[in-house]
Amino acid sequence: IDEVGDTYHHTFFEMLGNWSLGDYFKKEAITWSYEFLTEKLHIPVDKLAVTVFAGNKDIPFDEEAYLTWKSLGIKEERIAKLEDNFWIAGSTGPCGGDSEMFYWRSNDEVPKVFDPKDERWVEIWNDVFMQFEKLEDGTVRELPFKNVDTGMGVERTVAILEGKTDNYASSIWTPVIERIEKLTGISYVGNERSMRIIADHMRT
Repeated sequence: IDEVGDTYHHTFFEMLGNWSLGDYFKKEAITWSYEFLTEKLHIPVDKLAVTVFAGNKDIPFDEEAYLTWKSLGIKEERIAKLEDNFWIAGSTGPCGGDSEMFYWRSNDEVPKVFDPKDERWVEIWNDVFMQFEKLEDGTVRELPFKNVDTGMGVERTVAILEGKTDNYASSIWTPVIERIEKLTGISYVGNERSMRIIADHMRT
């Protein structure tokens, strides 16, 4: 909630996604993600970066995801290994590493090395690989069937495709923003944060 008011967070947002329950897994999911971004949406590869699970004391580094991204042409310096790239719904149950895709949403020159802390890199998609099960005693075991859950933000993607560095400047939001401007007599320019919050709550 506190992040709403910046250029890319929302209380309500639409999510594109797909599941695989015991069918395809990491290699296919990553390859199709890459193909959709670069071949269908025509997003330049040089504006993309990704993260993979770095591993922890219970689960090893996700080398398969790392090597798959490299095989597709993502440079090593654009792949960040992060320990928090891990998904679990609660403290026990299905879990696994995930691989996030980021887009350089800035008019500044794209840096050669991906820094996940640089907010000009905006996450647009996440592939979650549910490969393990965490038990109540803290141990982790492999699942007999591996599952994939992906999520891609519609609002962020539309803004990127329309060349906007602000989600609220995209066609999804402009009718709402223009209505607020008309009702208040106040311009969006110079009042962005407060107007984004109002627009977000109205749409939600």
